Amino acid sequence: MERKPFGKLISQINRQNQKFLTKELKVYQIGGGGQHSFLIEILRRPGINQDQLTLELKFDKATTARAAKQLEEAGYIERRVDKEDRRSYQLYPTQKGLEFHPTLQDILETSNQLLTSGLTKEEKDQLFTLLRKLTIEPTSK
Repeated sequence: MERKPFGKLISQINRQNQKFLTKELKVYQIGGGGQHSFLIEILRRPGINQDQLTLELKFDKATTARAAKQLEEAGYIERRVDKEDRRSYQLYPTQKGLEFHPTLQDILETSNQLLTSGLTKEEKDQLFTLLRKLTIEPTSK
């Protein structure tokens, strides 16, 4: 079996997953580009500001601002000026966002099940551990 570079395999898995999520979320007016990731984090941490969201999800500021604007226009979140820093926004889920949360969780769970359907529980646990290791940023020396 040919060994492809890890980055290529991870990229293929990501594209496969994004295709599924884009298709499933389109009817809810949630686009690609990770909007669901932003919404999940806002649902978990109401009042998070855009800078914190950018750091947490490892996107650039422009992508975060664009996703927040699109989620706001679709009615899932509201942006409020941060009282501590008037140049920044805090993000809160709306009632629509809160009501959509269980549906979003179901879609993400289905996505995970599809991605790992050929794996045993032990393989899933091992894969999770290894992927977590890859996402941890190395400390600078």
